[in-house]
Amino acid sequence: MRPLFLSLIVAGLAACSDTGGQQAGQGAPPPPPVTVAKPVVKEVVERDDFTGRFAAVDMVEVRSRVSGYLERVDFEDGANVKAGDVLFVIDRRQYKAALDQAQATLVSAQARLNFAESDLERAESLRRTGNISDQLLDQRRQNFLTAKAELDRAQAAMQEASLNYEFSEVKAPISGRISRRFVSVGNLVNANDTLLTTIVSLDPIYFYFDVDERSFLAYNRVFNLDASNGSGEPVAVQIALTDETKPAREGKLDFVDNRLDEASGTMRLRAIVPNAELFITPGLFGRVSVPGSPPYQGVLVPDEAIATDQERRLVWVVGEDNTVKAQLVRPGPRIDGYRLIREGLKGDETIVVNGLQRVRPGAAVAPEMTTLPPTR
Repeated sequence: MRPLFLSLIVAGLAACSDTGGQQAGQGAPPPPPVTVAKPVVKEVVERDDFTGRFAAVDMVEVRSRVSGYLERVDFEDGANVKAGDVLFVIDRRQYKAALDQAQATLVSAQARLNFAESDLERAESLRRTGNISDQLLDQRRQNFLTAKAELDRAQAAMQEASLNYEFSEVKAPISGRISRRFVSVGNLVNANDTLLTTIVSLDPIYFYFDVDERSFLAYNRVFNLDASNGSGEPVAVQIALTDETKPAREGKLDFVDNRLDEASGTMRLRAIVPNAELFITPGLFGRVSVPGSPPYQGVLVPDEAIATDQERRLVWVVGEDNTVKAQLVRPGPRIDGYRLIREGLKGDETIVVNGLQRVRPGAAVAPEMTTLPPTR
């Protein structure tokens, strides 16, 4: 029994000796492979996004200047109209009769004036020869002045009748898109009261949005927003509709309100946007991208290159000896698919962009260099 026990002990020691020898022969494990790259360094502009609503530059409520029964509607609901197009026609017969009467009165007044003028000239000729009294001369002069005043009154009545006859055709005051007819043919239209339809202009179009107080102060310091009210070069903005993923429409700030809204603590701004294709309709929502900084050289890295340590953000920087160290950074907004680094990187570092889970502080890695595209 004892010799068998001793044999087992010797065999176990020999096995341990062989395993130790194999491990000693293999040595330390190789450094883990990671993908590294230089940050993207280029000129950037930080931008802030706000939600707003489109509004027409001009909006008119169409009403008639004369009363009468509606005789005709000369437009299609929702059509585009031009300034001066006839939209509605009020029954014109009474206004045509009044115009004819005014014309007849004007002719009669002109005839009386001509007679009174001739009579006055004869009286003045007779006065020079002493064949007419001063009283009769003054009477004929009065008749002339009265006839002249009557002619002026007839001309004014003629102008009024002509205007009323013209106003019986309700024309479009502006170019734009018209709404539906609010009154059907045959209904009585009251002057300056009955709403017939509305017209909104479409090109260009306004975009109103509100910014918070801190953003307004920042924009005012960088861009001098007073320039948006006509005193300098306006600030360019980009606008996207609710079904667009990227801003595709250019606009320029042309108005900044004169006071901060006390209830919401916001400032109302307005951009003017070209709308040549007439696609944008007043009332639509949109997102406006406002430049929040002047152009500068920014350092950009992929989001997956940024690690999290509780509340801190860091990236792994690879040294010349292929060892890594953690570098604290302060990230900013996303620009062109990358994350802007406000503080912590100069842009000439080599950072780990893939394989962060295999990195250990101070340990060596096997870097595989790649080049980040300017945009993603």
